[in-house]
Amino acid sequence: MDFKNIPKLRIGDLEARIPIIQGGMGVGISLSGLASAVANEGGIGVISATGIGMLEPDFNSNFKEANEIALRREIRKAREMTTGILGINILVALTDYYDLLQIVVDEGIDIVFLGAGLPLKLPEKLVTHGLKQSAVKIVPIVSSARAANLIFQYWGKHYQQVPDAVVVEGPLAGGHLGFKKEQINNPDYSLEKILPEVISAIKPFERNYHKSIPVIAAGGIYTGADIYRFMQMGAQGVQMATRFVATYECDASLEFKRAYINCRKEDIIIIDSPVGLPGRAIRNRFLDEVSSGNKKPFECYWVCLKTCDFVNAPYCICAALTNAKQGQLDNGFAFAGANAYRVDTIISVKELIETLLMEYENAAGHDKPLQHQGT
Repeated sequence: MDFKNIPKLRIGDLEARIPIIQGGMGVGISLSGLASAVANEGGIGVISATGIGMLEPDFNSNFKEANEIALRREIRKAREMTTGILGINILVALTDYYDLLQIVVDEGIDIVFLGAGLPLKLPEKLVTHGLKQSAVKIVPIVSSARAANLIFQYWGKHYQQVPDAVVVEGPLAGGHLGFKKEQINNPDYSLEKILPEVISAIKPFERNYHKSIPVIAAGGIYTGADIYRFMQMGAQGVQMATRFVATYECDASLEFKRAYINCRKEDIIIIDSPVGLPGRAIRNRFLDEVSSGNKKPFECYWVCLKTCDFVNAPYCICAALTNAKQGQLDNGFAFAGANAYRVDTIISVKELIETLLMEYENAAGHDKPLQHQGT
């Protein structure tokens, strides 16, 4: 595939050949295998740090060290498999958030994506005081212009710097959502509505800090035509996760991928997560049993997320997601985006990205490759 006619994504001094970021999927779904494959195709591959140490033998007795060991290992494995752009997704709500962030800095990752909370306080190694460009690009994930403003204003006041880009995630995303239940199907909170608002909110910071701050659209983006549509609305790139699950390179089990292939539209449901947020998942027997009041006994050896009500929770979400990653769907479930039911086969990352790019060009209405300004 000839990339020269597809818009590039520039974040600071990084340049991705194609404007596609593979979304971070926690508890072992996006690790070095998937991230390196996406990076090799010219996109930005992302390892999720959430629950990354769950499969380490000493996780229950020393979860922080297990997470750190696993994160370092996956970053180094990915570096061996690609020279492309690699990112790490870290949830602000993790109890070992700052420890994991420090490892990302030490390992020299290209980009860190910060979600599930407002990343206001930065470790000293990421603070430049406006004097130079940070080696690690910092990209918060937000669900509103208000959240973006809070982060940018706080960083500007306390650190004399602002994020290098921002991801705007709409309510059609998979996993934990940054919306209240009643907002998820409300048009006022759709990606089409909040994306322009965030773009407008970021413009003054671009002027004041004399830098380009790309806004990246996420949540429910499924085809190349979707990519084209949101980039026409002003996004400079997109983040996609659901499409990358059913790839050979995805780090999830075959049974997990089959959950996507076999699900129907009505199987995609909103659940109440033990961590206090709504989440989108694929309905199965495990979730049916939980919703009917069947508790799944567990011992919490750690509190992986600050917001988890582990005392009253009917199950351990980290354990359930780990089981699902390993293919034990009777003892867990799969998070998924709103379009997961459209997945019907497992393909390679290369084939998926080529399909997306062809769809993009077709949507642009050209018989020949799209000629895009500035690429």
